[in-house]
Amino acid sequence: MMMRIISHTETPNNFFQLKVSGKGIDFKFAGGFKYLIAFYQQWDKTSVIQSIHNYLLDFFGNSVEYNWQATDIKWRREGFTPFIPKLENVSFCSRIQLGWDFKDMEKLENVFSSSHVFKSIQMNVMMATEPFNPESKFYQAESVEISQDKVTVPPVLRHFQGRQAIVDCLEHKTSDLIKFVNRWKSGEAFQKLEYLKIKMCKTPRNRFLDAIGLKHIDATKQPPTHTLPKVYNWYNENPNTEPITSHSYVVRVTDNHVASVLIHRNTLCFGVWDKTEQEFLRIMD
Repeated sequence: MMMRIISHTETPNNFFQLKVSGKGIDFKFAGGFKYLIAFYQQWDKTSVIQSIHNYLLDFFGNSVEYNWQATDIKWRREGFTPFIPKLENVSFCSRIQLGWDFKDMEKLENVFSSSHVFKSIQMNVMMATEPFNPESKFYQAESVEISQDKVTVPPVLRHFQGRQAIVDCLEHKTSDLIKFVNRWKSGEAFQKLEYLKIKMCKTPRNRFLDAIGLKHIDATKQPPTHTLPKVYNWYNENPNTEPITSHSYVVRVTDNHVASVLIHRNTLCFGVWDKTEQEFLRIMD
């Protein structure tokens, strides 16, 4: 913890003022002088945060990665929209919990549309009553982790444009999984996709395996393991995606690149290699 930034309605006790990027801001020490608290009045919130950010960016440059964190934002007040300031050189990550009775999808869309493209979004959305806009910036996030009732609400398997996705759903149709793989194979969609994991309540049917044109590595050979650094490590656990080691794969027709396909119990894993089929098979020679 380096600093907290909080609102106030009157001048705090024991404060001192500093010029930060040319702006006077009230501060005080807290936590036994372990960190600073910066104060702002509600009407001046954007200016204060931008001034502090610009100072830190100028001071650290690209030598240090540091995090802004806003926690426990509630959507309870009518007309309330979470505040996301416009900051230079910042990647946004957001964890969003939508209640069972959430019906204000338009407001959520406004938050996405008014923000930069997110680096990572974690979302729990059960029993959604309204669809996301197909052009929503939600689908443009580099990484998405989502728990949802049905795999089609929101339809991540149709509109996702990012690199890594984890979908945990209660219901799915085999046809949705088939369409996803075949659209990837044709080059029609998911050009940036590196890794996909879908956790379901039941194992995909054999019809799925028969319909996606699987190819197979010789059973006598040890297949390579697909794993990549996570776009964002939410829990500071394993920094890499879950390893995929499979004898089955599919090939994209537009560039002959390969994706490993693994079904283990109720989970489908899909890992895209930055290799053509010939380069992929040579790994095992």
